[in-house]
Amino acid sequence: MGLEIARRGAVLITGGLGGVMEAASKGAKDGNGLVLGIIPQDDKTLSNEYCDIVIATGMGFARDFVTAYSADAIIVVGGGVGTLIEMSAAYQKGIPIVAVKGSGGVADRFAGTHIDDREMVRILGEDSPEEAVSRAFSLVS
Repeated sequence: MGLEIARRGAVLITGGLGGVMEAASKGAKDGNGLVLGIIPQDDKTLSNEYCDIVIATGMGFARDFVTAYSADAIIVVGGGVGTLIEMSAAYQKGIPIVAVKGSGGVADRFAGTHIDDREMVRILGEDSPEEAVSRAFSLVS
């Protein structure tokens, strides 16, 4: 995911910690991309090693709003409650959301659906990270 984003010359924005966030960050760095990590703690040293720029918010899960509002599109891989908060914030703002199907968590639960009955933003589902990045870029003007 991160490598595909870097190849397109875009900045990768993540929550700056481990797991999927770290894997995407490493991929972006492998592609000579720029990585922005927005972490929930107030200590910048807690970010993953691949972040070029770290915003230490000290805000806990509230930082998920900062992450979502800073993005042109959201790509969801797996995810739990923090990812759902980011998705919900993006949904409220009309930011495009693409989920990688088969990656588990909220990505699988919401791919192809809407978060609520207002149907503001359809969460699109794609079968691979490459397809998800391509779709996200096609939705950003």
